[in-house]
Amino acid sequence: MTQSTRGGLRVVLAAALAAMAVAALGAWTTLLSPWYYALRFPAWKPPDWLFGPAWTAIFACAAASGIIAWRAAPSRRARWWLLALFALNINLNILWSGLFFRLQRPDYALLEVALLWLSIVALIVTFRRYAPKAAWLLAPYLVWVTFAAALNLAVVQLNAPFHGAGAGCADGKVLPSGQSAAIAQWFS
Repeated sequence: MTQSTRGGLRVVLAAALAAMAVAALGAWTTLLSPWYYALRFPAWKPPDWLFGPAWTAIFACAAASGIIAWRAAPSRRARWWLLALFALNINLNILWSGLFFRLQRPDYALLEVALLWLSIVALIVTFRRYAPKAAWLLAPYLVWVTFAAALNLAVVQLNAPFHGAGAGCADGKVLPSGQSAAIAQWFS
């Protein structure tokens, strides 16, 4: 095995491991609790079982995108930016799940999803310069997060106000909060 082949395999392995780690952390932060099942959702929300396969396909495309972009990067600096942008995106992706499911704050998640969306756009714009195929592989991710943001907005509009995890009454109802009502009104 040549050094070039070994280096290529390391990139593929690193991308696959990163995608699996993000998927595992995302799954861990996605807690489908009684609080979640008590939320009102729009009629156009897909069934819960669809989210796992959708995210699996998106992470596979993102890993392939990273591999292609890494190989096409014209410089060490371009590779550094690739890693920095993916690290930012990964953290924002996990943060969204934590805000929505663990902290039970869809209103905060709605604000955060704008940053997640922009991080995907930054990856696409950056990769388009030297790896157009890598940029196109991120298009499903951008479409899915756009859809997820619309669904998040609908959840906020249908359910606000929110007070967060552990702040509910003994019967599981959520106590009122002026912040989430203001966020829902702002997006109305």
